[in-house]
Amino acid sequence: MAITTEVIKALREETGVSIMQCKKALEEAGGDMEKAKVILRKVSSSIASKKSDRTLGAGVAAAYTHAGNSVVGAVVLACETDFVSKNEEFQKLAYDISMHVAAMNPAFRSREDITEADLRAAQEVFEKEAQNIPEVARAKALQGKIDAYLSERVLLEQPYVKDPSLTVRALIDSAIQKFGEKIEVVRFERLSVK
Repeated sequence: MAITTEVIKALREETGVSIMQCKKALEEAGGDMEKAKVILRKVSSSIASKKSDRTLGAGVAAAYTHAGNSVVGAVVLACETDFVSKNEEFQKLAYDISMHVAAMNPAFRSREDITEADLRAAQEVFEKEAQNIPEVARAKALQGKIDAYLSERVLLEQPYVKDPSLTVRALIDSAIQKFGEKIEVVRFERLSVK
C-alpha cells in the first residue's frame, strides 16, 4: 500500500500522534494502517518510560457520576504544564479514567501500592486453591493466580472499559506520546451508595 499524505493524515486523526511518528510507523508497517497502530502503541510505552523522571506541576481533577446517581468515580490526573492540563483532550482523558474507576472499582493505582498484608491475604486464599495442583507446578500456578487477581484490582493494569484491547496504562502511555509530557494518575476514588 502506498503511503500517501491522506493515509498519514487518517492515522494522525485516529491516534492523535504527530505526523512524523505516523509516517515512520506506516513506513515500518509497509503502509498497513493496523500494523502502524500497533507500532505506535509499542513506541508510546518507550516514550513514557523516558519521561518518567520528569516533574509533575499541573493537572486536572475529574469526576464521573453514573446514571442513577449511585456511583461516582473521581480522578486527579497530573501532567507537567498548565498548557496540557487545560487541553480539552487531556480533560476528556481524566473524565474517561474517572468513568473507568466508577465502572471497574480498582483497589490499587499500581503494583507498588499493594501492601504486604494485601499480598499475604491473597496468597493465603490461593494457596488453599492450589493444594490440589501437583507439587511441581504449584508455585507457578499460585503465582499465576495471584498475578491474575492483582491485575483485576490494579487500575493501571485493568483493561480499559471503553476499549478492552488497551490497559489503562497503555491509554495513558498513548496520551504521553500525544502530548509529549509525563502524565500520571495521582489519586482516584470511587464512591457508591451501596
